[in-house]
Amino acid sequence: MNKPQTLGELRASEFAPERYAGRSVRDEMRENVLARLDRGQEIFPGIVGFEDSVTPQVVNAILSKHNFILLGLRGQAKSRLLRALLNFLDQEIPVIAGCEINDNPYHPLCRACRLLVEEKGEQTPIAYLPRELRYVEKLATPDVTIADIIGDIDPIKAARGGLALSDELTIHYGLLPRANRGIFALNELPDLAAKIQVGLFNIMQEGDIQIKGYPVRLPLDVFLVFTANPEDYTARGKIITPLKDRIGSEIRTHYPMTRPEGIAITQQEAWLKRDGARPLTLPAFVTDIVEEIAFQARKNKKIDKRSGVSQRMPISAIENVVSNAERRCLRAREKDIVPRIGDIYAALTALTGKFELEYEGELRGAEQVAHELIRAAIAAVFEQYFDHNSLQQLVQYFELGGALKLSEEARSEELLKQLRKIQGLVESTSHLGFKPKDKPGLLVAGCEFVLEGLYAHRKINRSEERGFYAEEPLRPEPEPRQPVPRPRRSYQ
Repeated sequence: MNKPQTLGELRASEFAPERYAGRSVRDEMRENVLARLDRGQEIFPGIVGFEDSVTPQVVNAILSKHNFILLGLRGQAKSRLLRALLNFLDQEIPVIAGCEINDNPYHPLCRACRLLVEEKGEQTPIAYLPRELRYVEKLATPDVTIADIIGDIDPIKAARGGLALSDELTIHYGLLPRANRGIFALNELPDLAAKIQVGLFNIMQEGDIQIKGYPVRLPLDVFLVFTANPEDYTARGKIITPLKDRIGSEIRTHYPMTRPEGIAITQQEAWLKRDGARPLTLPAFVTDIVEEIAFQARKNKKIDKRSGVSQRMPISAIENVVSNAERRCLRAREKDIVPRIGDIYAALTALTGKFELEYEGELRGAEQVAHELIRAAIAAVFEQYFDHNSLQQLVQYFELGGALKLSEEARSEELLKQLRKIQGLVESTSHLGFKPKDKPGLLVAGCEFVLEGLYAHRKINRSEERGFYAEEPLRPEPEPRQPVPRPRRSYQ
């Protein structure tokens, strides 16, 4: 069926006036959310960890037809959540063709469209606006002006049309009017100057705007959403109280609550399927450790909790881990890419820029703090796979003077021969689900994890020069000496 191309055709079509004439964007989103709930569909596909916390609150705000603000630290999927609101809009809506503010054909707002309807009547041309174009997003910065958000008078329009500057036809509309009949998202709201925040009052409460002081009333139909960092209320900027009062719902986001949630996000976002590369085998304990680094960082006293530790940390880290393993694999001429613990230490560049340090952390330095985080993460994950007592035989090997240094340049087969010399080491990887006939690269990765786990729990030591060793090798205890009987002395 061909779509109506004029206002007259539109009136007689399935796009009946009762559907669009009095239906606001809030009504539209509410209807679509209710339909999704009724069908049992996922509300925010691709957003993990918010199912029982943030998602219900966002749904409640939409069902209540509230503007809302998302409060959360960096890297908590706030922007992604806002962009996912597009799913609650219709596939497309009819608008007056060529209108800058997406005017409803049944109720045009701007003067140009009103004049067009008066002139052409039922022959007014109609276009269709897809929902992808109904979302307008702006990052708030201190240099944003009221003209950027609301609009201004365009003297060039006035000169070309021979119009007075007070004429409504000379208006150049800002981002907010251009989001009419759609969603307007403003990121980092506290960074917006207070006088600009004041400019949002009317649109949020009375539903209209004024441009350059002229009494031009535009009752826009816009769904407003914002994001902010909780610390920004008193740090870089502040959301003025009257504006906060006009925001219907305040919703707090959070980082993944459990490691499996974090791993699911990281696996979803990280670039791990390398085109034209060798096959990748990513051991589960490697992904566990990379994700645990972020959890350790968020509770570390040397790291500023107010700044937060973004979920981008494990995403960037796992990509670097795979890249380092890929580089090592090519240099050693191996067939499979198998990341190891050493590759995690090689990914320091993906960690040090992802957190802000407290004073104590500044004294130690970002690299040293990152090393501590990796070691703590290895220790936490190691406890899930191994019992220290079951590895006492390995500890004794080093306590009796044994040492092991693994070369980064050596092939996995050569390293495995070294590792087999330590009785029980390769066999201990059965706790990881490995078998003796598994690929050498996988067994080497498992053995290195066992050794690094013992080092993380301070059972053995490790250095760049000596590799794995014990601080003071145990000496065999001397046999107990038999007491020598003393001759009895007689006293006369």
